[in-house]
Amino acid sequence: MTDSGYSHSFPAIRGTQAGRTFFVAMCPMKIIPKIFIFNEEEVPPEMRAQRTLNRARIPEIATYLVENPKNYILSALTASIDASDVSFQPYVESGPASNLGVLNVPMEVSILINDGQHRRAAIEEAIKENPAIAQDNIPVLFFIDAGLVRSQQMFADLNKYAVRPSYSLGTLYDHRDASSELARFLANKCLAFIGLTEMEKSTISNRSTKLFTLSGIKHASRALLQKSNTDKISEQEKATARDYWDAVAEQIPDWRRAKDRTVVTSDLRQNYIHAHGVALHALGLIGANLLAEHPKDWKKYIGKLSKIDWSRSNVELWEGRAMVHGRISKATSNVILTSNLIKKYLGLPLKPDEIELESRITK
Repeated sequence: MTDSGYSHSFPAIRGTQAGRTFFVAMCPMKIIPKIFIFNEEEVPPEMRAQRTLNRARIPEIATYLVENPKNYILSALTASIDASDVSFQPYVESGPASNLGVLNVPMEVSILINDGQHRRAAIEEAIKENPAIAQDNIPVLFFIDAGLVRSQQMFADLNKYAVRPSYSLGTLYDHRDASSELARFLANKCLAFIGLTEMEKSTISNRSTKLFTLSGIKHASRALLQKSNTDKISEQEKATARDYWDAVAEQIPDWRRAKDRTVVTSDLRQNYIHAHGVALHALGLIGANLLAEHPKDWKKYIGKLSKIDWSRSNVELWEGRAMVHGRISKATSNVILTSNLIKKYLGLPLKPDEIELESRITK
């Protein structure tokens, strides 16, 4: 124990991993900003046990906490502490319950975060906006610190096998995001997408019978309705999106053939531009233009889609737009250039920024 004799006490569970003792404790949110530290950014990377704080991430997490005070979820923080200054008082002396007790950490001891520094900073910001959050708890995994090298290895190990879910799977499971809800609605209700949507992966394998990804539908439909990731989407807007994509599908016979299983979807992806996300996204941009400029008669323009030669072999048409050196590209500029070409077929004028981009490809 340190000289002051004052300590933080946490209800905790003691355990062992790889021969090392660790503790899982419940910590009140209000003390998280006070007791957890992270290395200052000016310290060289080789002398730190963490990455530098990316402050752009903090408002997003803090907003999530503030806007969902009744149903947010935060995973445990992982931290290192000095074993010489820590004591554990079990509730009983023997048996399984001897691993349940109180963990005492002196207030003077530095507690170094190995994983969760952005959550820690976001908690601090969220409490400022909603003090009630301070009364909640967050689990903390305390490891006994064995020096800088061990702490750096802990950081590497904790992040080495952390795999983000695919964008499609995130869309499938995200019930807070309105555009994710729209994508699920369209995948299940829109004639263009029913039975043809890959719900879990963001890429489609050659063996798959699917033609679209849920993430691709989300991106394209967000472009169609001109929505950001925080905008609400009304029932009328959902109906409009459904009508638009069904109208598009009527003008692309290969989509209907894929639905009827009279064509192999891998053959479509190999041979046609319309079977890729770049075309779907471009069609979403086209739809946004039509709904804004021709809200009453947009369907008559859509009828001209059937005149487009979507074949990838038509290099003169698609190279530099949907394709770069023969390979499909979903880069933003390629989506816009693909949209520009479709606009020309539909008889729609280009906007100034689209004209400027066209001048580059012409050169």
